[in-house]
Amino acid sequence: METIAREKFACPACGAEAVWNAAKQALVCPYCGNTSPMDKPPDSAGAVKEHDLVETLRSLPEEKRGWKADKISVKCQSCQAISVLDATRAAQRCEFCGSAQIVPYEQVKPPISPESLLAFAVDQTKVRESLRRWYGSRWFAPNRLKSAAMTDTVHGAYLPYWTFDARAHADWTAESGYHYYETETYRDANGNTQTRQVQRTRWEPSSGHLEHFFDDELVCASRAIHGNLLRQIEPFPTKKLLPYEPSYVAGWVVEQYQLDLIGAAQQSRQRMEQQVYSMCGSRVPGDTYRNLRVQSRFSEQTFKHVLLPIWFVSYNYGARAFQVLVNGVTGVLAGEYPKSFWKIFFLVLFLLMLVGIGYLASK
Repeated sequence: METIAREKFACPACGAEAVWNAAKQALVCPYCGNTSPMDKPPDSAGAVKEHDLVETLRSLPEEKRGWKADKISVKCQSCQAISVLDATRAAQRCEFCGSAQIVPYEQVKPPISPESLLAFAVDQTKVRESLRRWYGSRWFAPNRLKSAAMTDTVHGAYLPYWTFDARAHADWTAESGYHYYETETYRDANGNTQTRQVQRTRWEPSSGHLEHFFDDELVCASRAIHGNLLRQIEPFPTKKLLPYEPSYVAGWVVEQYQLDLIGAAQQSRQRMEQQVYSMCGSRVPGDTYRNLRVQSRFSEQTFKHVLLPIWFVSYNYGARAFQVLVNGVTGVLAGEYPKSFWKIFFLVLFLLMLVGIGYLASK
């Protein structure tokens, strides 16, 4: 994971660095409070471009690479994050884990530049409130963790994502199973003759065709943020993507991807094929099916490299690392937390006591 250096914007009132404010949706000076609304381009949503995936993979244009500014890169030896900073900035600690174990990093190729993003819409005040409620509702969390609430370590960051579009064409064949019932005669334990209904299945061949368009299938290119949590705070409203403007990321940490276009495209294709298989399975007639075979092909394949906003908390408790994430647009929260051994122990003990009392009462 790499952190993109951000362009600075001087406050017109005092000259200090202005930063993007999610609550005001404008550049705000943290020193004098001056607000500088940003002029958004007309019909900005229509300016977001899709790029042909096949042609790009064959030959990536050089103009799509790099940040068009003097940068230095450092790599964290702890979490493997790669931070791309202004050439004049001296890096001392990792932006993501706080480790001081950082070393210079040389990139083999300049990165593909992001061309669109979603600006932060949820401000830090709301995030802190959500985190306090979330920590307070974690009954199994240790009391020390809940009292601390960890909200003093909240960070905002733009994560690198790839989005993929494709039209799927699939032909499928399967055996459709239709249930029916037969009356069966048998003898019970006392030797008496009884009857019962037994389910049988009749199998018939079936086939069909599926057409489906995948729109903005997301693949995150971050390695420092836990993927299982990211999937819980998705989706992002990608229909509201804006053309990339440096002012949107002013004052924020921005990652550069570590999962490149080739790897992301492979992941996306695998996910699409799994979804196509499931969709074909849902179209098989009958009560059940077996031997489903799907032959799929894809056309109209395009991609975008975008930046999507999250708030996150990273902390260590004991020997383990935990994260809590908040979607920077929708406010959806997902998190990890340690479990108190004693709370779980006493709960299990209480349940066993209830079972024991119920058993004694039934005698």
